[in-house]
Amino acid sequence: MVTCDSGGARPSDSRTVKRNDSHLAFLLSLPPLFAMAPSRSLHLLSKVLACLCCLPVLTSGTGLGVREGLHFSLESRATNIDGSLPVYKNPAASIEARVADLLPRMTIEEKVSQIIQGDLDGWMDLTDPLDDTKTFNQTGLEQMVALKGGAIWAGYETPWDKFVFAVTVGQKYMMENTTLGIPALFQSEGLHGFTNNGTTFPSPISMAASFNTDLLSQVAGVIATEAEGLGVSQIFAPVLDLSRELRWGRVEENYGEDQFLTGEMGHAYVTGLQSGRRRNASSTAIARMASTCKHFAAFGSPQSGINIAQVSGGERELRTQFLRPFNRACVESLSLMTAYASYDGIPAVSNAHLLTDILRTEWAYPYFVTTDAGSVDLLITFHETCDSRECAAKAALENGIQGEMGGGTYTYLTIPDQIAAGTVDEKYLDETVTTMLRTKFSLGLFEDPYPYEDYLSTLRTPASRSILHDIETESIVLLENRDNTLPIGNDVGSVALIGPQVNRVTFGDYVFFNASNNGISPLDGFKEYLANISSPVKVNFAQGCELWSNDQSGFDEAVATAQASDIAIVMVGTWSLDQTLLWTPGTNATTGEHVDLSDLGLVGAQLDLIKAVKAAGKPTVVVLVSGKPVAEPWIQENADAVVQQFYPGELGGLAIAEIIFGAVNPSGKLPVSFPRSVGTTPIFYNYLKGSRTIDPGEITPNGTLVFGHQYVLNSPVPIWSFGHGLSYTTFNYTDLEISPSTISTTENFTVSVTVQNTGSVDGKEVVQVYMTDLVSSVVTPNQQLVGFQKVDIPAGGSTRVSIPVLSSQLEVWNLQNAWAVEPGVFNFKVGTSDLVYAQANLTVTA
Repeated sequence: MVTCDSGGARPSDSRTVKRNDSHLAFLLSLPPLFAMAPSRSLHLLSKVLACLCCLPVLTSGTGLGVREGLHFSLESRATNIDGSLPVYKNPAASIEARVADLLPRMTIEEKVSQIIQGDLDGWMDLTDPLDDTKTFNQTGLEQMVALKGGAIWAGYETPWDKFVFAVTVGQKYMMENTTLGIPALFQSEGLHGFTNNGTTFPSPISMAASFNTDLLSQVAGVIATEAEGLGVSQIFAPVLDLSRELRWGRVEENYGEDQFLTGEMGHAYVTGLQSGRRRNASSTAIARMASTCKHFAAFGSPQSGINIAQVSGGERELRTQFLRPFNRACVESLSLMTAYASYDGIPAVSNAHLLTDILRTEWAYPYFVTTDAGSVDLLITFHETCDSRECAAKAALENGIQGEMGGGTYTYLTIPDQIAAGTVDEKYLDETVTTMLRTKFSLGLFEDPYPYEDYLSTLRTPASRSILHDIETESIVLLENRDNTLPIGNDVGSVALIGPQVNRVTFGDYVFFNASNNGISPLDGFKEYLANISSPVKVNFAQGCELWSNDQSGFDEAVATAQASDIAIVMVGTWSLDQTLLWTPGTNATTGEHVDLSDLGLVGAQLDLIKAVKAAGKPTVVVLVSGKPVAEPWIQENADAVVQQFYPGELGGLAIAEIIFGAVNPSGKLPVSFPRSVGTTPIFYNYLKGSRTIDPGEITPNGTLVFGHQYVLNSPVPIWSFGHGLSYTTFNYTDLEISPSTISTTENFTVSVTVQNTGSVDGKEVVQVYMTDLVSSVVTPNQQLVGFQKVDIPAGGSTRVSIPVLSSQLEVWNLQNAWAVEPGVFNFKVGTSDLVYAQANLTVTA
């Protein structure tokens, strides 16, 4: 019997390419039609014609090293004619050899299916996150795999056993019931925790405040382990946008305003997530999970702070700021995601200069790139650079060498017809599919893509809890501490906990529905901490107001609670919601995706609550729980102590208690500067030279107007600047040395300094190194972070800290539009962005 798996190829595909001799040999080997019974003859003839229709589809691809000649039979594309094992099935073969062997076996339809995102709900009912029914829709599964089978969105909250069932059913069908047996990537979120009831860590902006790359790498390792056991193979993180536009709702998802810190933290995340190898994977596999760096690129600075609005800038700003974190963190990431916005008038999703010239050619990035959800359709409905799905698909594929995520009209389904019509060149499809296959082989999925039988052993382990606790405490920043108000001493008998952030768990966005049920509120955290140490300190609680209301009817109770206590802790801030509620009409939030602000001050009655409590006459500590900087200079000027807790994880309520009582010495530093008002933004520290003239005015506490020029009644100087963060101990810096102090344009060097803990308690300090290019051919930043290291120093102890710096970190994008290290003098300082502890010069010679 003759069979031909055409993969759904249409006769119209036949005009796109030529046949080759191996196909003719196959046809000539068939028995003569006239020697058969008429019915069988007609049946065989129909089969042959079907094969003829599909032959061109199987032989057209020649991109990225695919061979012209084929060595497999059309009746069984997954086997070789000579009976040998196909290279793509050989786990010992190189990744490139396996890709090159598999691609020409694929029909156009199979190729297109590989680069369109499917969805787990195609064969599973996932509407109820509590339902544990383990049944599936066979027809839905088959249709999903046929059209959108390369990657499957699986970012649902559902019982773990049901999730494992769903992934196993899908992978088994693809591996055992499709012609070529290509497994899928199963995708989920993991920005600060695996989102199917995995451990929720602090938001990225919070973890960045730790300045601890090793710890962040461990966090990412936990996220990968929890997802891997359930059969997930791709995580949509990290986010490497820069928090330079603070009105934008997604500031909390980033690692701050600085490109160097963002790159280092991003690299730590990618390394921690991908390091290792799945069980039973091939020896050539290089990762156990595919990270997905996003959003490529220049997405975090939208005009007016409005989500997905245009980003303005030129080539120099693109390369020196927005691209550097991606170049540092993502050249080895197994996936990238493109951005929604346009940059300099060109949508990122169809920007050939960005996605092909820079990413694929300059950086030689070899792995899979995907669009964001629905972003190809935005070329029609938002950017208006296309008037049809065909145009949009062609622009995204040919300019971007990228797959299409769901969330839109699936424009890539037009590609087979466009190839047949000659409007899309199949080489771009082949190049894109090649990147997808390379990512899958790099993960070792062809050997064993299934969830682990002991998946429960990978989820929410004691070791994960320990890492969570460490990142919680190291991410808290002490901003002010007048008269050593903190930590709370042994002479305190009662503490007032006041404010709308006390009796709630506030997570950032990109967490699962009801994730907060796993968290500890500050009220419970204080009680737990005090119980753990058998402390007699009494906790008095009054909410005072809601986060989202101007109602002050609770103020009297709050003031009375403060007066009845020895010290008052007022917890206020912003709030976000989980991924279900954040997009539900009628809910409210002040941060998160598509939640943008025109005012960075506290909402509602919160500031007035702080003032009322402070007026009660007791020492007042303000804790800001937020996803971005809060612009309230009154707090800095009047509170006895100020603590910043960017959105925490599940142990945030316990961690803040440990900091307040001194069980843990705060060591966090600000990854983003705090403006005095929204009108003084942007406020990032590494502005170009000459860009921040200071001639401030002010409105004094008694209402007097003091006029200035920059600004008339305010100041461009931040309340607290990047890198700021206090400790319960003190540190002294001495003996700064740059070695060598004179280098060529290609030499690396080291900045060393001795740091002594001059206080009475152990403490961790973040040693920060900043560089200024004193004279350059183009305008450069007034200063730029080039290195940091977190060190733990016992009371009275000291350590010598050496931080390596690459010569490439001195480069400028010069007048000839090329990277160059220019000879001259460079000033280096250790300190923070607004403080100098020690400084020295480096000379670069030609």
